[in-house]
Amino acid sequence: MNFSETRPTVFFDDDGTRTLHWPENRLSFARVNDELDVITLLGIEPQLRWRTFCDQITSLALDLDVSLVVVLGALLAEVPHTRPTPVYGTAYDPSLALELSLTPSSYEGPTGIVGVLHDAFRATGIPSASLWAAVPTYIPNTPSPKAALALAARLGRLLHVELPADELSVAAAEYEQRIDEVLADDEDSADWVSQLEAAFDEQEIDVADGDELIAEVERFLRNQR
Repeated sequence: MNFSETRPTVFFDDDGTRTLHWPENRLSFARVNDELDVITLLGIEPQLRWRTFCDQITSLALDLDVSLVVVLGALLAEVPHTRPTPVYGTAYDPSLALELSLTPSSYEGPTGIVGVLHDAFRATGIPSASLWAAVPTYIPNTPSPKAALALAARLGRLLHVELPADELSVAAAEYEQRIDEVLADDEDSADWVSQLEAAFDEQEIDVADGDELIAEVERFLRNQR
């Protein structure tokens, strides 16, 4: 990890003790049902030793007999917060894309750790896919429970399970309401959202696909370091 770019943070706990939190990647395990175990990896993109990082992840996946890898992410797009969150699914293997009703990836250009991980999984023979939720460009730095809810729903359909999302649904509704309240005091932003709503409704974007969303994903990936 290059700590000149991704730095540890300092905070005070409930007792007022000063604590240092180091950035990390954390693996967790859950048993969904008798036929499905899930391992999650939550963390940050390493700035150094990408090959070593990917070798460690793929080796663990092989040891645990992982049968499918799904990467979840979000990207900024010209979409309104008042409409269903579009989710774009892609797979690098055409047969897997067909099996999971995803879009075969045709992206060429600079990539991040997600692209490198997909290539590492391909080399080890483990199928992998990505799901991307589109979030509005006018709220770029705000965590979106609505996007998380859309990703959970799409992932559930992909894995043929129903994921409990009651708390996330409440958080998504509150998120949309807070943005509505902020935009109510900004006439220009409200007008812009109205234009996005009209464009969204006219295009009738499929939340699981859509040429425009594919283009947004490719632009997003191309702009990464």
